Amino acid sequence: MSGLKTFSLLIVLSVLVVVGGGLAGLSTGNPLAGLIPALGFAFVMNFFAFWFSDKAALKMAGAKEVSEADEPRLHYMVSEVARMAELPKPRVFLIENDSPNAFATGRNPKKAVVAVTTGLRRILSEAELRGVIAHEMAHVKNRDMLIMTIVAVLAATIAFMAWMAQWTLIFGGMSGRGRGGGGGGGGYGAIIGIVGMLALIILMPLAASMVRFAISRTREYTADETGARIIRDPLSLASALEKLSNAVRIKAMPATKANEAMAHMYIVNPLGARSQHTNETGGRFVGLFSSHPPMEERVERLRKLVLYS
Repeated sequence: MSGLKTFSLLIVLSVLVVVGGGLAGLSTGNPLAGLIPALGFAFVMNFFAFWFSDKAALKMAGAKEVSEADEPRLHYMVSEVARMAELPKPRVFLIENDSPNAFATGRNPKKAVVAVTTGLRRILSEAELRGVIAHEMAHVKNRDMLIMTIVAVLAATIAFMAWMAQWTLIFGGMSGRGRGGGGGGGGYGAIIGIVGMLALIILMPLAASMVRFAISRTREYTADETGARIIRDPLSLASALEKLSNAVRIKAMPATKANEAMAHMYIVNPLGARSQHTNETGGRFVGLFSSHPPMEERVERLRKLVLYS
């Protein structure tokens, strides 16, 4: 069911890119004039994101690879969970940060990476740490890195078109010099073009963000369930999530190591109280722009797995 929901949301996001390209092309009177460059931009961005996004994420987080000799316990646990998930053992990275968190990245299971913070290891038991690693291995198993890369690129494509549309309006690109310009029909066409461009600038990025965050929340739910089934221990993961949520509220990760662009990669939102407080006080609407599901619901779903397993 979650896979179908993710696929449906990806279709919606792709349609938004096509519609955005058409709206951008209204300035010339030819929708294809905006659509074709937008699709070309998305293709190029997808290519670079697919090959290099993992390196960028690790560098931004300040993650350093650690050997088995340096971290035997961590390596053993990652190896054990990878075996249970029937996946190759990923490379192991450590982030020197007191804020407890973890993420996985890599373009495929053979190139996967699991990164954890030093703060994570300090507050979790062995079973809870295994649950967190299982959650990250679930992201690898479900190819979530690839899915979220595509999602981010499609959303960025819409944002790029909106940015270009702003400059088009600023420099008088909608002055009616497109096809049919100069006559009465041209003036009517220019008005339609301006309305379309305003929709592209204001509404399209908003809609794209909502779809992007909805996909991110869906993948987190799925990773929780898959991870719990891998280690056959939903309660340890639930306990870990509760500890992480409470700890991150108090000590959020610095924005230099966890900005909004990569917040969705972490098991809990690394921006901590800044984002969680906004979500709690802003109500259901603000929750539409959250990269992570409500922690209470994640924990409840994991506990229900025990009842129905």
